[in-house]
Amino acid sequence: MGDVAGMGADLYESYVGSILATFSLGACAGYGWEGMILPILLAVCGILCSIVGTFFVKTEENASQKSLLRSLRTGTYLAAVLSALAAAPLTYFMVGNWGVYAAILCGLIGGCAIGYFTEYYTSDTYKPTQKLAAAAETGSATVIIGGLSLGMLSTIASILIVAAAILISFYAAGGGASFDRGLYGIGISAVGMLSTLGITLATDAYGPVADNAGGIAEMSGLPESVRERTDALDSLGNTTAATGKGFAIGSASLTALALLVSYVNIAAEKSGEVLDLSLTNPLILVGLFLGAMLTFVFSALTMRAVQTAAQSIVVEVRRQFREIAGIMEYKADPDYASCVALCTRGALHEMVVPALLAIIVPILTGLLLGPDGVVGLLGGVSVTGFAMAVFMSNAGGAWDNAKKYIEAGHHGGKGSDCHKAAVVGDTVGDPFKDTSGPSLNILIKLVSTVSIVFSGLIVAFHIL
Repeated sequence: MGDVAGMGADLYESYVGSILATFSLGACAGYGWEGMILPILLAVCGILCSIVGTFFVKTEENASQKSLLRSLRTGTYLAAVLSALAAAPLTYFMVGNWGVYAAILCGLIGGCAIGYFTEYYTSDTYKPTQKLAAAAETGSATVIIGGLSLGMLSTIASILIVAAAILISFYAAGGGASFDRGLYGIGISAVGMLSTLGITLATDAYGPVADNAGGIAEMSGLPESVRERTDALDSLGNTTAATGKGFAIGSASLTALALLVSYVNIAAEKSGEVLDLSLTNPLILVGLFLGAMLTFVFSALTMRAVQTAAQSIVVEVRRQFREIAGIMEYKADPDYASCVALCTRGALHEMVVPALLAIIVPILTGLLLGPDGVVGLLGGVSVTGFAMAVFMSNAGGAWDNAKKYIEAGHHGGKGSDCHKAAVVGDTVGDPFKDTSGPSLNILIKLVSTVSIVFSGLIVAFHIL
């Protein structure tokens, strides 16, 4: 439920945010209604192309992990190619600028590239995760260290891809001659990246479905062969889920840039002054530091929420083993409802502070430092949040698949000391890839949206 609903809401938010931001930038760029309608038409075509792509996801019995990955990748890439073909006539007839089409292609290619490199760092068919599994032979500490290293290293590809997409789309769309048209290119690039969201979200949801199928097979006492199949599909699902998260944060960074530009334009218009956006402006510098701090504090609070909720569940489970006789012998049923209630209450209660933090900090920063400080805050959150989210998502996915790789019979197999060490790594990786990492996408866009909504208040009332 959390894996599907959470990531689905996040990607949908990026989808709508990029369309609305590009809608606004189209008006500023002088493209009129045609430039404003183009991102909506791209989204419609992307949905149709995603539906077509799903029909080409096929595999055979006893398929290897690599062939399963290739099958899912075929559907995703085909949807991207069809979207690229459909975007050409749309762009020509709507805005008549092939540079804008090049920006759309940048987004589509960038999204596929981020997905590929995410697979490379998290799938057990490639060396990074296999080396991480081998690290479990020397204990859980080396697994933790190896996973942290892998996650940090994986940020290189995603950041370089997004940086290239920003530069190419800006100048291809005419940014050298018209700054506003260059910004429109960046916005339409984000829409292009998200246009195939239908099939991307489907592959992301594939993981939780396979995981739950494995749990049902085990609880139902089905043959071991069924569990082996669901484990293979679950391992593939971990990779596709990591791909979806990488895709989400990549698109979120482009969307956040478009929202940042929208904020600058709105603040300048309401104040009647040109903002000083140079790095030598102390307000910008302080805002950058506050943005970087917000990323780390938000991550800490979300991870602590998992820790607190998990501890309460452990205490409850121990209580039930102690007070309800016969659970382990299947003579008595556990009290499932109390555990579910603890999870639900804990999730809602523990997320109050992080949610308020994302709303209150940009408002307080604006009231203290003014619009310049908020621009710095948005820049700091976007940059550090992007890198942190990629690091956490990929490290968590690699830890999980390293455990699955060992369970498949490598390095001693299930129940070995190596497997026990990998389980520790997977336990650390779950809040990384399922809680803190994905939620940073929400933080980046929520801070930008709140800043835009309260821009009038910040321009009218600020101390510095």
